[in-house]
Amino acid sequence: MVEREADLMMLLRRLDDPERLEWPRGYNRREAAVLLQRLVARLEDGFATLCPTEQDTQDSSEYGRVVIPAEATVCGTRIVVSLSKFGSLALVSADNPGAFLGVEEAQAEGELDAGDLAKAVQALTELGYVVVPEELLTSRYDGPSPLRWDGQWQPSWWDRFFGTF
Repeated sequence: MVEREADLMMLLRRLDDPERLEWPRGYNRREAAVLLQRLVARLEDGFATLCPTEQDTQDSSEYGRVVIPAEATVCGTRIVVSLSKFGSLALVSADNPGAFLGVEEAQAEGELDAGDLAKAVQALTELGYVVVPEELLTSRYDGPSPLRWDGQWQPSWWDRFFGTF
């Protein structure tokens, strides 16, 4: 695991409060909404298009999503930015979370342009979001929170910070 991944894993573990599954202590819905509006404005400016959003997702640790339409991307594949209610965590995915094993696979398959990815990541990081690679989020969850596990399906870190409860 590279150093950045180790640091990100430490952050995920630090944010993982087994008593607060849906949102962290001190979570401010209004601040999350303002930050989302600022992100949408930057993405719409950067991609010269309107970006549909979902926000304040019920029964989920995911706050919302911003979709950069396929028509506005170089490769013609939409980009989905998922935002967690925890620690300003963000995920950037080509097409949808889980459609590829991560942005590297999407790029290798010609579905995600490096410049488009860089624009999305820059908008997020300038606003203080922490972009977590999908490959890291899909690794097996081994934290203290009581996530539902049916004996066949093993929860992931994505389930912990972006999933529904």
